[in-house]
Order: sequence, then structure tokens, then C-alpha cells
Amino acid sequence: MYERLITSRILAALSEVPVVLIVGPRRAGKTTLVRHIARHQRPYFTLDDKAVLDFARDDPEGFVREINIAVIDEVQRAPDLMLAIKRSVDEDGRYGRFLLTGSANILTLPRIADSLAGRMRVISLYPLARCEIIGTASTFLQRLFHQDLQPSQVALTGSDLIHTALVGGFPESLLCTQEMQRHNWMRDYLTATVMRDLRDISHIQRLAELPRFLRYLAEYSGKVVNYSEFGGSIDVSYQTSKHYVHLLQQVFFITLLPPWSTNKIKRLVKKPKIHFLDSGLLATARGETFSRVRGERSAWGSLLESFVVSEVLKLIHASDMWLIPYHFRQNNDREVDLLLQRSDGKVVGIEIKARATVGPRDFKGLQLLQQALGERFAAGVVLCDREDIVPYSKQLAAAPISCLWE
Repeated sequence: MYERLITSRILAALSEVPVVLIVGPRRAGKTTLVRHIARHQRPYFTLDDKAVLDFARDDPEGFVREINIAVIDEVQRAPDLMLAIKRSVDEDGRYGRFLLTGSANILTLPRIADSLAGRMRVISLYPLARCEIIGTASTFLQRLFHQDLQPSQVALTGSDLIHTALVGGFPESLLCTQEMQRHNWMRDYLTATVMRDLRDISHIQRLAELPRFLRYLAEYSGKVVNYSEFGGSIDVSYQTSKHYVHLLQQVFFITLLPPWSTNKIKRLVKKPKIHFLDSGLLATARGETFSRVRGERSAWGSLLESFVVSEVLKLIHASDMWLIPYHFRQNNDREVDLLLQRSDGKVVGIEIKARATVGPRDFKGLQLLQQALGERFAAGVVLCDREDIVPYSKQLAAAPISCLWE
């Protein structure tokens, strides 16, 4: 079993609130983790079991009434169960009573989000981070804010880095020994998750179109959203396209990075950027192979960007630091792929390049941020396909992508 970064956060939450909900994509390891934490000390129920699911849907009050303490897996399959849990913890608010998992973000449903406010801690679990796979304790975020990045001891470059991004972080994908075997697993996963989890949380008449819509979105990973263009791919309206994107966010296939802005910089792009949360899933949706990615730098650049963004998001969710991720882009194409703002207002910028050699033009977006933010700017880094750290100027440097798992 892999040691997960968020384990300590879950254990802390169980001693602080009555309900802890672990959300994230299917097959990311939620069930394995919560069963390991419970260690037979609390009953386990999964709503993937038809008998349990029928009971939870038909009589949610009765299902919860006799539960003292429990793990309940895949709660999105019976949304009314959350209301019954709310009534139960109103009567018995002991900390740590319910440890829940969900493969869809049901908290976007207002009646559920409001019902457990102040009684529930929500913690995200994504597919495995690289540091979890190799068993290291990453200090990347802390070091970046303190301008203390260190040369990588487990550097990945060139073909090794491409392979790592293509595999992604799903535990079962890591077990696949052949590229075609991995693609087949990913395709089955995509179809099954869309048809099952989205059917549970939304009534969509054209549900079968979503896998095709998702494949089209894959071509836009790392780009600014364009709902009209997305909708045109399957002949639906702007609003329907926006709704579909929202649904794919709910099952953790994609994420939208909001735009960062300041009145000190003019002509800013104020649309979010779309990224796939797993680079292996992105590669399969695009039909990318190792030989193609190695030979086409344009395909590799956008894939690497989503890989790095996903790795950083995993570190954020496991960190005690309160960080909000953004992207930054000016109309003249000065941009920073990822910007992290800390609770005290301090900001770091991360630019991502798929090559080993970087030059002055690669720092233009970071320099613009540095000038506009002044003392609020903590550091900027260009993460690239190299093994060593090269200082560029005060607070700016080029560094290996491998710093992410150091």
C-alpha cells in the first residue's frame, strides 16, 4: 500500500468534526485508504453493493438510525443519505462518527452543501503523486516560498519523464506493463465512470455523448476555456457545454484554474484554464503514445503542463499551507502557467517548459508579476527538463521538474 500524503489530515479531521468526507476520482485509492485508517474498528458499507444501495436510497433515515460509527463508501450514489447523516449528527455530534468517500462532488448540490456546514471536513484525494509512488516526502511548496529549492536527487528527464507523465497516477495504471494494456484500462475507466457516476448525480438525456465531449476537451487541456467551441464539437449550446464541463469537474476528470488579476497589470485574460487531473487519462483521451509524444514537442508541452499542475494540486491538498491556485495571462501572451497565492497574500509563480534550455523569454511572465507585486512576490521558477538549478535573477530560477517530489 502506498503512503498517502493526506493521511495525517484525515486523522486530524476525525478528531475535530463529526463527519469527514474524502472526495476524488474513482480508482484513486479512497477505499483502500479509509479501510486502512478504520482497521476493522468501524463497520464498512459500500454503496457499490446493490443491496446496501437500495436500502440507503429507499430508507436513508433507517439506514443511518442504528449506526454509531462507520465508513460509508461512494455516498454520491444516494445523495439523500447525507441529509439523514446530518440529522444523526445533530443528535449525536461526537467527532469522527462518519468517514465517507465520494467519487463525485455532491457538495455542489446546495441542499447538501448547506446541511453539513460546520459539521463536516472535506478532503480531496487525487491519483498518486510522484512522491507517493517513490516514497519521498516532498517539501517543494515550502522551499519555493522560501527560495530554497535544492538540486534533485531523483531527477527524471527526457524519455523517463515522458513515460512518467503518460502513466499518470492511478494505482491500477501503474500495474500495467504494456502501453496498450494501460490505454485499454483507461478507456474502460473513462466510459464506466461517465456512465455510472454522472448518471447518479445528474439527469442527462445525451449521457452517451460525454465520452466524445471529454475526448474533445483533451485537445484543450492547458488552454483557456471556450464553451462555444467545446459545445460545437457535439452540436450543443454554450450553456449545455458549460454544464457538461461542470459535470466533468464533479467526477474529477478535469479542473479549471481561475484567472489571477490585479489592477496594476492591464489587458489580462479573465477566463479560466482547463486541465486534466491525471496526465495518463489525458494521454489516453488524446490517443497519445510514447513514440508520438517523444517525436512531437507540441504534444509533449501541453501534456507536461497538465502533469505538473496536477502534481502541484496534490501537494496543495496535502499541505498545511493555505494556497489558492490560479493562472495568469496577458493579452500579449505574457503568462505564468501556475500562480499560488498564500493566505498572507504572498505569491509564487511557476512556468512549465518541456525543454532543458531556457532563456530570457521564458521569464517574461514571471518578471511582469514580480514588478507588479513588489514585496508580495515570494519567488518564481521555470520548471523544465533538466537536472540542475540555474539562478536567473533575484527571486527567479530555472529548476528540474523533479523538484516537485523532493
